[in-house]
Amino acid sequence: MENEFDYNQQMDVKYDYLEKIEVPEIVKGCKDKWFNQSLCNVNSSVFRLGIFEGEYHMHKHDEDDELFFVIEGSIVLETEKGNFELKQYEGVCVPKGTMHRPVAKEKAVVLMIENIGIDPIGKY
Repeated sequence: MENEFDYNQQMDVKYDYLEKIEVPEIVKGCKDKWFNQSLCNVNSSVFRLGIFEGEYHMHKHDEDDELFFVIEGSIVLETEKGNFELKQYEGVCVPKGTMHRPVAKEKAVVLMIENIGIDPIGKY
């Protein structure tokens, strides 16, 4: 399923406990239009960085909520329950089972919180 889309999904956790998380370095080195990097685990969740440009596919996570929080640029988070225009320092939590997709006209940097083991591709 993952090969169907041109997304760079780095599910490995980059930082351990008590390690400084350096988002600017990851952003600077990213050449992909769709990139996810798991930053660290927090209890039963993963704190993830997304670098988005263009349109992701519409999908859902049957068992997992997902938080999107924009730190640079802007996105439109399209959902089956309406669209959310998110600018810098704005976010929204998508409840499990809700079809959604982020769309970024220009490069955007987004932080996400999800359950450990979530498949970012989701079901579509």
